[in-house]
Amino acid sequence: MDNLAAYYAKRATEYERIYAKPERQSDLSALRARVGGMFAGRSVLELACGTGWWTPVLAQGAARVTALDLNEEVLAIARTKDLPSGKVEFVRGSAFEIPDFGRRHDALFAGFWWSHVRLEELDAFLASAVAAVAPGSLVAFLDNRYVEGSSTPVSRRDAQGNTYQLRKLADGSGHEVLKNFPGTGELIERASRCGTDAHVELLEHYWLLSLRSRA
Repeated sequence: MDNLAAYYAKRATEYERIYAKPERQSDLSALRARVGGMFAGRSVLELACGTGWWTPVLAQGAARVTALDLNEEVLAIARTKDLPSGKVEFVRGSAFEIPDFGRRHDALFAGFWWSHVRLEELDAFLASAVAAVAPGSLVAFLDNRYVEGSSTPVSRRDAQGNTYQLRKLADGSGHEVLKNFPGTGELIERASRCGTDAHVELLEHYWLLSLRSRA
């Protein structure tokens, strides 16, 4: 994951351009309303918050948000967002080694992180993520569907079935980035191993998975 972390550190100042794609605006508008509503009144642990694009969406209705990311470069941008006073705490840390928050959160959200976890490591990651929040918590993952003409093409697939994209940054540097595109069946199957009531909502460009951590 070191290469991925380095890539996102370099991409920090241009990351949010992805949210400007015209064909995705309808989906994003619907998701802002959906995600903002589903976490109302909850204490949310946000994994891999990046530049904090989704953090204000969570914070508008949540009781509090603890937003975690490994890169100080993206956290510096996230801290500049317009956020409710006293409701959001940014913490530097890895989604693979979640700090011990005493399971004080009753919800977990991770946007555009599932796709960057290797398939052979995914079950272990999900188990640790669910174990970081209180029993019976709401857990949600949001990520991309592959849409021809809008998504960056897949450049290769490895022996484990992971897929990769070749991406270029504004400085001209090229990077191979792990990016998986799971189907609904795989999402439900994976989620059901670590929680209950798994449900997938499909939009044209995105999917939203929700589940409950086991009590």
